Amino acid sequence: MAAEMSPSPSYAADALIAQDIDAYLVKHQHKSLLRFITCGSVDDGKSTLIGRLLYDSKMIFEDQLATLEADSKRVGTQGQEIDFALLVDGLAAEREQGITIDVAYRFFATDRRKFIVADTPGHEQYTRNMVTGASTADLAVILIDARKGMLTQTRRHSYLCHLIGIRNIVLAVNKMDLIGYDRARYEAIVGDYRAFAASIGVTDFTPMPISGFKGDNVTSVSANTPWYCGPSLMAHLETVELDVTADQARPFRMPVQWVNRPNLDFRGFSGLISSGSVKPGDSVRILPSSKTTTVSRIVTLDGDLEEAVAGQSVTLTLADEVDCSRGDVISVADAPPQAADQFEATLVWMADEALLPGRPYWLKLGAQTVTARIQAPKYQVNINTLEHTAAKTLELNAIGVANLSTDKTIVFEPYEANRTLGGFILIDKLTNATVAAGMLHFSLRRAQNVHWQALDVTREHRADLKNQKSAVLWFTGLSGAGKSTIANLVEKRLLRMNRHTFLLDGDNVRHGLNKDLGFTDADRVENVRRVGEVAKLMTDAGLIVITAFISPFRAERDMVRQMMAAGEFVEVHIDTPLSEAEARDVKGLYKKARSGQLKNFTGIDSPYEAPVSPELRIDTTKLTPEQAADLIVEYLIP
Repeated sequence: MAAEMSPSPSYAADALIAQDIDAYLVKHQHKSLLRFITCGSVDDGKSTLIGRLLYDSKMIFEDQLATLEADSKRVGTQGQEIDFALLVDGLAAEREQGITIDVAYRFFATDRRKFIVADTPGHEQYTRNMVTGASTADLAVILIDARKGMLTQTRRHSYLCHLIGIRNIVLAVNKMDLIGYDRARYEAIVGDYRAFAASIGVTDFTPMPISGFKGDNVTSVSANTPWYCGPSLMAHLETVELDVTADQARPFRMPVQWVNRPNLDFRGFSGLISSGSVKPGDSVRILPSSKTTTVSRIVTLDGDLEEAVAGQSVTLTLADEVDCSRGDVISVADAPPQAADQFEATLVWMADEALLPGRPYWLKLGAQTVTARIQAPKYQVNINTLEHTAAKTLELNAIGVANLSTDKTIVFEPYEANRTLGGFILIDKLTNATVAAGMLHFSLRRAQNVHWQALDVTREHRADLKNQKSAVLWFTGLSGAGKSTIANLVEKRLLRMNRHTFLLDGDNVRHGLNKDLGFTDADRVENVRRVGEVAKLMTDAGLIVITAFISPFRAERDMVRQMMAAGEFVEVHIDTPLSEAEARDVKGLYKKARSGQLKNFTGIDSPYEAPVSPELRIDTTKLTPEQAADLIVEYLIP
């Protein structure tokens, strides 16, 4: 039998709306907002629970209710026997598959509080979506099917919630109606979870027995669980204390989202205050430049404020014309955040393609976007045992700790102190897909100890002495395409022109500098990175550098291009069809690769990403090596 339901607190709001709409709007405007997620394993009842919350609170739109009732009649259900998941599973693909594959957000309100709830997927392959929903949540409702108990996804989602910084956790043991409201079974599940929670650092959580389908202990306490003395889920959501004062008590921080300058007389810096408070006259520091000034005004659409606090979006005007732009951080002057370019961080890998240590990714932290390279992980976390295991990379849904470096100094704070300045995402530079979420722990000591030493003799001086301009001719193409042959001819021609050159050949470099590297994708990335750094040093010496490497990945070739001064990097695609390169097979490598004796061979079982718009494309089926060399030299020295 369905649980007895008491009147929803939303009815009081309905009465106030009828009596005094202005009073209702004022009261609604000042309600606190709770963001929460539902998470857990597949079929634990997340969508059904949210549907029950919305339905019993009567906070659904009429068209949604009509659709729900029509669907219930179509499938022959009555009264409480309604598929509440129909309220929240809006995607057609989800309806067809019967699973949640994306994050569905719903807004509702009661007389006491406003809510934004995120219905997150339970399947392991959609863990990335769960992380997205959790990233802004204040509370997590972790569901466990009372029939199944704790599962791997229960552990994974709990670990991620704690890692992301959610401190309010509700353990909802769902589907109690299917086990006859068995108290012993419920307490055993809570005991198992308590032991696991303690092992990951969760010291407090709120357990409750519920039935999302029947409504037990969802919006009111159920008579079916007389042994349960706690609140209903809705009562807990309405009264749980939010830690907003903690953010306001921390030092002032505001990442600058944009510079607002509608006219010459006004220059404001707009953003969301992530922590602390600010008043006109306060002394502030602009980072990373470290310039100091004072706040003149706090501007909003509703007029100037005497004070602004964490969680408010405002525009600040400053007393002085200091250099400040998007991505900078305005902070209290006497307690600024840190700035560094090397860190230790936890990564949650969210891409189907594994992490490639050394590959450049976009790192986005607040309004700051920089290039970052991740080193091989220090360890990976086994989500079932919490053991730290060795790992060379991170696969989909893996959680690991690694060092990373950025090409520019970024302003940050440890994630546990400031989620805005400590949490980041990694973006693939080619696909623009988000591949990981991360949390900064601390800057590495070497980031403060190693500084760039200014030198009086510049790269321009060295190049002028040689009567030439520095350049990198980067030859790329399949094995057997003719890179080394053409590169050798190019160097000989330049030598006859009294040019100072150096040829870096792929095979030769692997006898020394890169003799410790193999031919995995990760090793290929590191191979190109090292050669790029050497080539950069040689251009600083004023040389024309010629490289002959397969360099199969566009991302790494673009990485080297970005190391060089504008116009110095010349990508030369030695374009030879695979069939032609294989027919030549001077070194017998293709034959070995085809027979399985040589693994990770480019063009056979490892991909080659051809340049999209190289400076030069050499078709070796139409040009002889000598003609190709002449064309390249003519391009470099017209």
